[in-house]
Amino acid sequence: VSCLCGSAPCLLCGCCPSTKNSTISRLLFTFFLFLGTLVSIIMIIPGVEKELHKLPGFCEGSGSVLGVQTHVDCSSFLGHKAVYRMGFAMAAFFFLFAMIMVCVRSSKDPRAAVQNGFWFFKFLVLVGITVGAFYIPDGAFTSVWFYFGVVGSFLFILIQLVLLIDFAHSWSQLWLRNAGESNAKGWYAALCVVTFIFYAASIAAIVLLYVYYTKPEGCTEGKVLISINLILCLVVSAVSILPKVQDAQPHSGLLQASLITLYTIYVTWSALANVPTQTCNPTLLVRNSTSSAMASQPLTTWWDAPSIVGLIIFILCTLFISIRSSDHPQVNKLMLTEESGAGAGSEAGAGESGLHRAYDNEQDGVAYNYTFFHLCLLLAALYIMMTLTNWYRPDESLQVLTSPWTAVWVKICSSWAGLLLYLWTLVAPLVLPDRDFS
Repeated sequence: VSCLCGSAPCLLCGCCPSTKNSTISRLLFTFFLFLGTLVSIIMIIPGVEKELHKLPGFCEGSGSVLGVQTHVDCSSFLGHKAVYRMGFAMAAFFFLFAMIMVCVRSSKDPRAAVQNGFWFFKFLVLVGITVGAFYIPDGAFTSVWFYFGVVGSFLFILIQLVLLIDFAHSWSQLWLRNAGESNAKGWYAALCVVTFIFYAASIAAIVLLYVYYTKPEGCTEGKVLISINLILCLVVSAVSILPKVQDAQPHSGLLQASLITLYTIYVTWSALANVPTQTCNPTLLVRNSTSSAMASQPLTTWWDAPSIVGLIIFILCTLFISIRSSDHPQVNKLMLTEESGAGAGSEAGAGESGLHRAYDNEQDGVAYNYTFFHLCLLLAALYIMMTLTNWYRPDESLQVLTSPWTAVWVKICSSWAGLLLYLWTLVAPLVLPDRDFS
């Protein structure tokens, strides 16, 4: 009872080591996000989707748009509607906590107890918001919430790129430091091999994109987008090994550039998978309403390759947000986290007492910005909502799910913004020589 309703998490078994209070709290909030994601995945499975109309109040067959009564086919895209409402519930849950935790400076603030405890009541709040979301009437909700999902997904893709840049820098620094300390050339060889694998995978992916998402005649948009991103990737790779950049940032190199290139090609692939032209997009999903689909053909599952890769990246990045503070001060400032130095005394005390529990490491100051963390999870909820629905939305008749060009351009623009962000990390020490970018 104290674990579920108390002011600090003690959800550690005897075999687990002592853990920071801040880490446990972030992992438990992330668990709530993953739980909502799992429910969304289950609801979009065709066999389950057919049964969703049995939920009381979920689909009454009509709605109101700006006060005008409209009639909506209750059987249309129940899984799509369920994912949108689950995404709305998770976003509302994290937005609520983001507002509650504004300007919390340390665990001495009474609101910190709400952040780090009362998990049973938080679960009840999430369940209550979810139940209420399924009573949202059809009508303008799906169309309006689609654009919320688009903006949130764009921002989360940029957060993913920041984490990826930080991970690549840390990876390169670790291996180069190991090579310098041990005088072993194996670490340099490993760097070269991994870099070669990333670039080889990127080149193979580009070739496949040209083969499957373009045609000798037509598909001009696909050809232009692939070519532009290919050129930009070559530019950032060349800049990363310029002598002046190497002098300013000795640990910068092709490993980071190759990883960013591979991620950019993935985002390009994901964007092309949303091109609404069947001849230029062999992975385009065409589906009428559930009732029509049942009458003519089996239900089309929404699991395609870009969605699966996107789900894996989402899980890794969300866990990365939850458990790690960066070694780089600039990334910590950007992500509003701090290097873990607080709580050392508490850790020692926990070790001496032999107890395996969560100790408070935030009495002098929070280890991360509570509000920003919840906003990140809010954006993650919107991103996974869009990923599970393939960024599709119903047309004006609410009878056909279509892939809009909006999804294509949002993803492409996020890849461009990400490349510019990485390019800035390379040239910033040269442009602003008076600032410390160590």
